[in-house]
Amino acid sequence: MALMKNFRDFGAGPDPFGRTWQVLFKYLQNGISIRHSDSIDVCFLLSSGEETLRKIVVIQHLDIRNYAQRTGRVVSDTWCSRIAMCHIKHVIETAEDLEKEYLGVTPREIEEYDAAVQKWEKEWVKSHAA
Repeated sequence: MALMKNFRDFGAGPDPFGRTWQVLFKYLQNGISIRHSDSIDVCFLLSSGEETLRKIVVIQHLDIRNYAQRTGRVVSDTWCSRIAMCHIKHVIETAEDLEKEYLGVTPREIEEYDAAVQKWEKEWVKSHAA
């Protein structure tokens, strides 16, 4: 998954309508501070042609903590941003919930996306080993 290298600025698509999107990471913030939600909110700006959309990927604290405890993963901003990147890419490619501003990630999706993140991490280490 070559796109994993940079979650801050990447291309995604095409969507089911044939559009490709440029995706720009805007921020990662605890949802409690802005929405009174016990979540990690990862905001992206999507642009395709003249259209620009704001999408916020919502990862529930309980879900990410439970997964991390079960697997030994350390919860970090970078890891959460990569999970969110996988989700926004999925949403664009399927147009599933594309009309929504807030895009929730399920526990099953956290597990699936982390498998992709881990695969990329292993490939990156292998290709950058001295």
